Amino acid sequence: MNEQQFIEALKDKGIELSEKQIAQFKKYFELLVEWNEKMNLTAITDFEGVYLKHFYDSISASFYFDFTKVTTVCDVGAGAGFPSIPIKICFPHLQVTIVDSLNKRITFLNHLSDELQLDHMHFVHARAEEFGQNVKYREQFDVVTARAVARLSVLSELCVPLAKQGGYFVALKASAGPEELKDAKKALSTLGVSLKEEYSFSLPVEESERTLYVFDKIKGTPKKYPRKPGVPNKTPIQ
Repeated sequence: MNEQQFIEALKDKGIELSEKQIAQFKKYFELLVEWNEKMNLTAITDFEGVYLKHFYDSISASFYFDFTKVTTVCDVGAGAGFPSIPIKICFPHLQVTIVDSLNKRITFLNHLSDELQLDHMHFVHARAEEFGQNVKYREQFDVVTARAVARLSVLSELCVPLAKQGGYFVALKASAGPEELKDAKKALSTLGVSLKEEYSFSLPVEESERTLYVFDKIKGTPKKYPRKPGVPNKTPIQ
């Protein structure tokens, strides 16, 4: 997906990028490739691949979930900033908090944010399990999102405790989504969310399958969740 195709594809979905936003994506690509030589941020480094599989794929969440109606977003395990930073570029009013367990990635994200002149960005170096038990962040966000971090039964325990009651958990998944959803039923209800909407679609150009889940936070998450670092992954709520 070249730059023009990217701009047109977003325009077709109702997102018209300004010159400033187009320049921000270009700079994002350059910094991603530059820093990727020093640390492992992504296996995808070609221009068309990054624009399709990182930028467009991240923004696709906004085709189905209305980010204009929310303010605070938490992105768990964002790595090089996906999906929240491409979404933030398109919806500048958002206040974004990213938590990641690797300090090198946080250093990159701080530099990226400065270079792209993004405001209301907050980066936290922490394990998601500990972050979710921190009263400063627990049940504080309108939306909690994650992309390709862990299977849904594990991911929900890392994300749902951060969403405020009446807020949302938005999970970006590939083709295994429906299978993961089945496995995660008990975890999702235990943690306090219910499935609001489910969307299946294909990425343009390569036609790879994607699934997006939007969950409503309908009640408070029991205090014991998330459990200690590593436990959700070893023994998911079943």
